[in-house]
Amino acid sequence: MTAPLPTAIDRSRPLNSVVAWPPAVLDTWMRRLQQELGVSGFGAPHLNLRAPFQTPLDTPDLVAALRAALRHQPAFEVRLRGWKRLPGVIFLECEPDPPLLRAHDLLLSVGPSTRAAYDGAEYRPHLTLALGVLAWGADLLWDAVQGRTPPVSAFTVEALSLTRESRGEVQELHTFPLRGADAAAGPFPAGGVGAAPH
Repeated sequence: MTAPLPTAIDRSRPLNSVVAWPPAVLDTWMRRLQQELGVSGFGAPHLNLRAPFQTPLDTPDLVAALRAALRHQPAFEVRLRGWKRLPGVIFLECEPDPPLLRAHDLLLSVGPSTRAAYDGAEYRPHLTLALGVLAWGADLLWDAVQGRTPPVSAFTVEALSLTRESRGEVQELHTFPLRGADAAAGPFPAGGVGAAPH
């Protein structure tokens, strides 16, 4: 029997995401900038390849479905476009290059699961610097990031990680090395969430 497709996010249940961790040099730079400016995103700096979602699949079945979907997914490059702001958030926008969009679409095919309004055609890849920015401070914060240039203009995503958020805590559940990635090179940023079970 096929599990029913969830129709809405149930705030009492955990949220899953599939993320790429930035390289250590970019992770460290973003964390230091956050500390300097007194801001934060949600958890460690990360690029969501699949927005937070819920699924009736249990963890082993979800890991198996993601492993099958990602079996032939090659490593891909992410290029940083620059700073962007929306109400309540300031982030480093990434170029929506075809390999990145293909990976996003591939991950959307894994389910059944809920979808966010900013999945699919509305997907905007980014690394969040500040979340929950109040309107009175938004212009000051925006001015403060102008001229702040990341230490890299692009990075290669060699692995994706399944994470789960529950009660404000983010747990890494599984890491999926991508085809062509050097298995010896870990995908985790220095000081990041640590090694995930394989």
